Amino acid sequence: MPVVGMSPRWRKGSSLVKMRFAFLGKAVCVLVAIAAISACSSSSKKAKFAYVERPVESLYSAATYELERRRFDRAIAFFEEVERQHPYSAWARRSMLMKAFAYYQGNDYDESLQAIEQFTTLHPGNKDASYAYYLKAMCFYERIRDVGRDQDFTNNAVEALNDVIRRYPNTEYARDARLKLDLTYDHLAGKEMYVGRFYLKQNKHISAINRFKFVIENYQTTSHVPEALHRLVEAYLELGIVDEARAAAAVLGYNYPGSRWYQDSYRLFQSRNIVAENSSPARKNSNPLPQQARDISDIDPKELRAIEPPSPSELEDLAAGADNTPDPIERARDEL
Repeated sequence: MPVVGMSPRWRKGSSLVKMRFAFLGKAVCVLVAIAAISACSSSSKKAKFAYVERPVESLYSAATYELERRRFDRAIAFFEEVERQHPYSAWARRSMLMKAFAYYQGNDYDESLQAIEQFTTLHPGNKDASYAYYLKAMCFYERIRDVGRDQDFTNNAVEALNDVIRRYPNTEYARDARLKLDLTYDHLAGKEMYVGRFYLKQNKHISAINRFKFVIENYQTTSHVPEALHRLVEAYLELGIVDEARAAAAVLGYNYPGSRWYQDSYRLFQSRNIVAENSSPARKNSNPLPQQARDISDIDPKELRAIEPPSPSELEDLAAGADNTPDPIERARDEL
């Protein structure tokens, strides 16, 4: 029953006031909870990164311990702590480089490059600078992609490896850089061959020829040169430029007489019935030493038919009749 002296309008207003107080109470509880959580997180963060001074030997040993167990994040944290607590010590310089190595081991190559840049900028004359530049090259070398993709990392690897060889030519890092540089050049040549073969399949012969010539002129010591010469023969024959095809085949037969690409080129001439009638095989050593390919421009077009490449069967006869002089490379190896 209604209270005496209390109007219905007043009772309605009091209920609204109670609802508002209840809402405000819930909001206050939520804010208090959020503040408590943030306080806990901040206190835990402070506890984690609190400055606790420790001997440099202890910090560095802990870092190497974590690095040996491939816990790279923890190792990096300890190396950074060495830099922070003992910034002017030799341990700090070493930790800076080891931090870059830990990033590299963890496949975080961009962070590794930043650490290397910091080290080489602050300590360019350090005795470990050669390793820093080598590690920089490896950060690019490890990210080389297949020939069907962009080759930015390959080009950066070539530049960095050459930088190691130029700066520190007599170090072990330079020797390894030369080996990796050969593999990198071979990869770049493979990219050019990949594009050239694509153009050849699309009947874009001029573009294909330019790619194959680029390989022959700029990557003469790679394994792709024999195929590049054969593809030149194929492209020139498709265009009907027989003299240029003969020149490329002659260079191929002169430098790589026993390769499968030479045999394929000879079969192309046979399939078109354009093998010279009076061609005589050029006498070659059965085991020629590695050498750069002979330049096509050095061959007189009038003499092309006289130097028509021999057939594979003729090459086998030549190899069988050649004297058994030991290979100079094998002889040198035996003497060693």
